[in-house]
Amino acid sequence: QVQLVESGGGLVQPGGSLRLSCAASGSIFTIYANAWYRQAPGKQRELVAAITTDGHTNYAASVKGRFTISRDNTKNTVYLQMNSLKPEDTAVYYCYIDLLTATMRRANTWGQGTQVTVSS
Repeated sequence: QVQLVESGGGLVQPGGSLRLSCAASGSIFTIYANAWYRQAPGKQRELVAAITTDGHTNYAASVKGRFTISRDNTKNTVYLQMNSLKPEDTAVYYCYIDLLTATMRRANTWGQGTQVTVSS
């Protein structure tokens, strides 16, 4: 079983920055990919950024150039650095992991979500 613990959300003014963290623990053999999704009120959950095991990254067009996803493999932790935040970035941000467990089973799981509010 794998657990994800997110942190770093909060209230920030437009133009400000936040860094989200997501630490994975449990039965992990290898991580294939990490991703951050977000869901605003009344909207569908959408992919924000993803990073594969070999470091390839992918970003939503709306955040490209402002957000950066990174991973510390020694800590099984993925980060989302968010700069130049806009009110439309307000959402609950969810961490997602795709991995192989210690029992050689492919699995994926979600974090509990962390609120990001961009407002003056």
